[in-house]
Amino acid sequence: MQKFSKIHDRALARKGSDANLNALLPKIKKKPALSKIPDHRYLSEMTRCVFQAGFVWRVVNQKWDDFETVFFGFAPEKMIRLSPEQLEGFGKDKRIIRNMQKILSVPKNAQFILDEAHDHGSFATRVSQWPLAELHALFGLLKSNGSRLGGMTGPRVLRSLGKDTYLLTSDVVHCLQKAGLEIAKNPTSKRDQVLIQHTFNQWHEETGFDYAKLSLICACSVGENYAMDKLIR
Repeated sequence: MQKFSKIHDRALARKGSDANLNALLPKIKKKPALSKIPDHRYLSEMTRCVFQAGFVWRVVNQKWDDFETVFFGFAPEKMIRLSPEQLEGFGKDKRIIRNMQKILSVPKNAQFILDEAHDHGSFATRVSQWPLAELHALFGLLKSNGSRLGGMTGPRVLRSLGKDTYLLTSDVVHCLQKAGLEIAKNPTSKRDQVLIQHTFNQWHEETGFDYAKLSLICACSVGENYAMDKLIR
């Protein structure tokens, strides 16, 4: 495998400096702060990411206050008690995006959150205590026990709420392949997921960087995503 220092150098050549790279980093929460996030915020962010998948994010975000109103603030205890008639009514409500399959994911994910909270105190506790060296297994839990949380959706939920995690965008996958990892273009197999996790673990030990920072540097190290001053020159 390629040393991460070479990947970092390529990213710096495109973005110009560590300061420019750091300006792009997401906000990562420490375990105590992460564990205090209310479960209804997890359900809200799950729903937002589910609705954004394959759709225009800006439109979803513009409607989000109405989503919060329609879904009663995403309290999981309320969502699992929604009647078929209420859910059907949501599917006709012009204040939100009327995609019935995605609407039906809300009570399913509410039940998922409540099941985990029953066993671990809260969903946030479960997420905050999950070891970073096993992130791929957390992605798998979201996909298998949640609704419509596979692919990039589950990891995006975690990243949005402050969990330190890598994201397997097309640029990150390209970077991993360029570094010598033999994985598929769409690395969904268990084998590929384990290899990717192992690689990020190695790079984390090598650099001390957060997983989110490793992921960002990977994404910035490939393609034509140069900083503007580099393009001018």
